[in-house]
Amino acid sequence: MKTLLTAIAFVAFALSLSPASAAMMACTTDNMMKTAAMMGGTPDTPAKMAANKEMAMANADMSNGKMKSACMHYMKSQKAMSMK
Repeated sequence: MKTLLTAIAFVAFALSLSPASAAMMACTTDNMMKTAAMMGGTPDTPAKMAANKEMAMANADMSNGKMKSACMHYMKSQKAMSMK
């Protein structure tokens, strides 16, 4: 759990450095960490809350070995963050 939180923090930091209008990223652990990092630097909005919920579900599925479902939640998270 500690490693997962560290990874999420790293992703949040890395994503805060990238533009919000970036294209959808592939479903990889590194990209998930980048997305989580990016979300940390954005203002609190309903879209951010929806994206955080999807990322939490993606992390839970990834921890349980359900990569297909984790990727689905990850893509939903990206779509939620792109909404204004």
